[in-house]
Amino acid sequence: MNLRSKAFVALAGAAIFVGACTGATPSGGGVAGPDGALVKRSDIKIEIVTHGQAQDGFWGVVRNGVKAGASQMGVTATYNAPAQESDMPGMVSLIEAAIAKKPTGLVVSIPNPDALGPTIKKAVDAGIPVVSMNSGSDVFKELGVLAHVGQTEYEAGLGAGQRFKDAGVKNAVCFNQEVGNQALTLRCNGFFKGLTDSEEGTVLTGNISDPAGMQATIAAALQSDPTIDGLLTLGPSVAKPALDAVAASGKTIHLATFDLSADVLTAIKDGKMDFAIDQQQFLQGYLPIVILVNYAETRNLPTGNGQGLIMTGPGFVTKDSAADVIALAAKGLR
Repeated sequence: MNLRSKAFVALAGAAIFVGACTGATPSGGGVAGPDGALVKRSDIKIEIVTHGQAQDGFWGVVRNGVKAGASQMGVTATYNAPAQESDMPGMVSLIEAAIAKKPTGLVVSIPNPDALGPTIKKAVDAGIPVVSMNSGSDVFKELGVLAHVGQTEYEAGLGAGQRFKDAGVKNAVCFNQEVGNQALTLRCNGFFKGLTDSEEGTVLTGNISDPAGMQATIAAALQSDPTIDGLLTLGPSVAKPALDAVAASGKTIHLATFDLSADVLTAIKDGKMDFAIDQQQFLQGYLPIVILVNYAETRNLPTGNGQGLIMTGPGFVTKDSAADVIALAAKGLR
């Protein structure tokens, strides 16, 4: 059992009951909390607002983590996200609606702290315990958030760049499918730093809802600059168009991505992609529920590295480990 697995078990504690569904009242009367707890678990209601729809492969796994946490802890948890991933006003509205419900706790992702920060502070000022997840590792403390569950994006990109450098890559590009998302900017900056010791580099951009357009952009870049020998994508939605563009080019290109999907894992297993950066998003949905339940009951709060940062990544899925992860991904756990 690795350190992350041990942390998972420790945080899960005695949560053994399974039955509640996200957004629904726990079945079977819920799970009893510890004697002397400040609140009953049946009264605990947690709101989750992220920037990713649960229908998306990545965020669907996050939601599965939320469901598992709510079921095992015997509490009610409601997952919400705007219709479009880059819709910050939509996220603000959802967070404001969550605040109005006066929940026991609030879980948020923070892709754009400038847009979301004031509303998150409003929740904190209203006395609602807030835990952030996925994005926001660099800003959560200044917003008054109790803890952050996720990976540090710059360091994850840095690791990717170092791996490319070790593989002999000289000229790599980074594809950002969501300009304005600070986490993605940090990923590219870290990537270039790890590869060239400078944060400057070529960043391609596109629309996450236009895979054909993203593929065309990558194909055009590969055609116009024959020295490109590496490509990092920042999510599975770009990885598939990137795989198709590289295959069509007939060139040997080192390719890697953030996060997992069936296409990504198959490409890694088949040797068509070097690796994927795994932030274990199931835990990003699961652990905030466990943290907020324990905080509501006992005011216990894990501090992670002493600063409230609880790391779920980065890890790296390579050809050696892809087969095991494929089996878990098929069950919505990775």
